[in-house]
Amino acid sequence: MIILKTDRELKLMREANRIIAVILNDIESIINPGATTYELDQWAETHILDMKAKPAFKGYRGFPATLCTSVNNEVVHGIPLKNRKLQDGDIIGIDVGCIYKNFYGDGAWTYPVGDISSDASDLMGTCRDSLYKGIEQAREGNRVSDISNAIDKCVRSKDYEIIRDLTGHGIGRSLHEEPQILNFNCGIKGPKLKANMTLSIEPMITNGSYEVKTLDDNWTVVTVDGSLSAHYEHTVAITENGPEIMTRL
Repeated sequence: MIILKTDRELKLMREANRIIAVILNDIESIINPGATTYELDQWAETHILDMKAKPAFKGYRGFPATLCTSVNNEVVHGIPLKNRKLQDGDIIGIDVGCIYKNFYGDGAWTYPVGDISSDASDLMGTCRDSLYKGIEQAREGNRVSDISNAIDKCVRSKDYEIIRDLTGHGIGRSLHEEPQILNFNCGIKGPKLKANMTLSIEPMITNGSYEVKTLDDNWTVVTVDGSLSAHYEHTVAITENGPEIMTRL
């Protein structure tokens, strides 16, 4: 069942997702060669708590950290580690969630570490562009598949692959609600979009094969062929006036 939010609930979700926007904006200044993913995680947890929210991922199904920190060929759910130092030329996906007055915020961004290759930069740019192409279709009267198809068209025009085993989702009082939002065209239209739906749209793409596997830590999802991956996510409210990006300052 897709849950439509009340005006009061949307107000609370805006604040939850504003906190996510602040984290994703401010963390960029400390993503540098030599920083550890653990240090990034501790920084984010402190700042979320300072903003009167709680980390949403920590303890979720046993996940041990505030951030998912996914480096290079790690697609999502990378666990922050004290001995995982960022290197010049890496790219890192930061996925972060919070709970504010019982409502969830969720967002992700991929960042360069120092000087990165043009291939990595192009991959990131295409993934980011595909996110906004998908958001453009998050309009009342469209279908979920319109979001999926817009992402698919953007990514495939650049000859990248889309991770198929992971999807976007609805969000609200739960981190994951209906509907599921595929990032590729599967040929099924899906439900119609209505005002006051709230969606987390999050394309994940790679410059190699779309096949992924989960490491022995039971969390970190990596590309099977070791290819680079990028991940971007905004939480969006569907309104009568079009999509409202709540995870943007």
